[in-house]
Amino acid sequence: MNDEVAAARRGGWSMAVDKNLPILIVDDYKTMLRIVRNLLKQVGFDNVEEATDGSSALAKLRESRFGLVISDWNMEPMTGLQLLREVRADSKLAAIPFIMITAESKTENVIAAKQAGVNNYIVKPFNADTLKQKIQSVIGG
Repeated sequence: MNDEVAAARRGGWSMAVDKNLPILIVDDYKTMLRIVRNLLKQVGFDNVEEATDGSSALAKLRESRFGLVISDWNMEPMTGLQLLREVRADSKLAAIPFIMITAESKTENVIAAKQAGVNNYIVKPFNADTLKQKIQSVIGG
């Protein structure tokens, strides 16, 4: 039995999840970038790039292929919601799964993100298991 099958039987990732999936994390707070990168590493993802604002994230998304975006909501000058709207409006990027991270669980924010096309939503603080579950719900597995 290979490692992936064994992990799947232990309640780990299913074989459908590509651990080499390129992930872009976006946050204007360097500490949060490090935390999310470390949590991703804990659940087996190492192919991670970072952007410190929505504009640079958009540029990276247009330059390279990513299988998932994990973005903070509250950033300047382009918020995570504005980034999400830009991604969904671009036919080449529109299908990329997008997870929003926020410190606020305001109903209107959740509704705005859903209307803009977010795939999932994480409220801080969160742990590796929460992140893993959100990723699984978005990309399968």
